[in-house]
Amino acid sequence: MPYINVKITKERGGLSREQKAKLVKDLTDALVAVLGRGEKTTVVTIDEISTDDYAIGGRLVSEIRERQS
Repeated sequence: MPYINVKITKERGGLSREQKAKLVKDLTDALVAVLGRGEKTTVVTIDEISTDDYAIGGRLVSEIRERQS
């Protein structure tokens, strides 16, 4: 059973329901095409992470974003 876990920062309100649906569909289609497995057994989860809970290079993404603006 193919399983994809997408982690993305929750910025600007996060992903809309429509964006999530498209992402899930496109990723499922890609796995079906590459692995040749059925879409009914393909699992996709999306984790939206607060920028206060995500760091790059030892700095919180929220701090990086504040300095960029």
